[in-house]
Amino acid sequence: MKEKLKSFFEKCVRVWLLLRKPSMTEYKTIAKVSAVGILIIGLIGFIISVIIHLF
Repeated sequence: MKEKLKSFFEKCVRVWLLLRKPSMTEYKTIAKVSAVGILIIGLIGFIISVIIHLF
């Protein structure tokens, strides 16, 4: 158990050291991709809802 906890902590430290603040262009790209994904999922849900109500 102690070895697993130590290994997990080491992995967390390694990830923490690689973190950095995204640039504005990265942030905008991520926001656009997320918005498109949400719209696609919403559209699929709407289409399924219309099909269910029609039949």
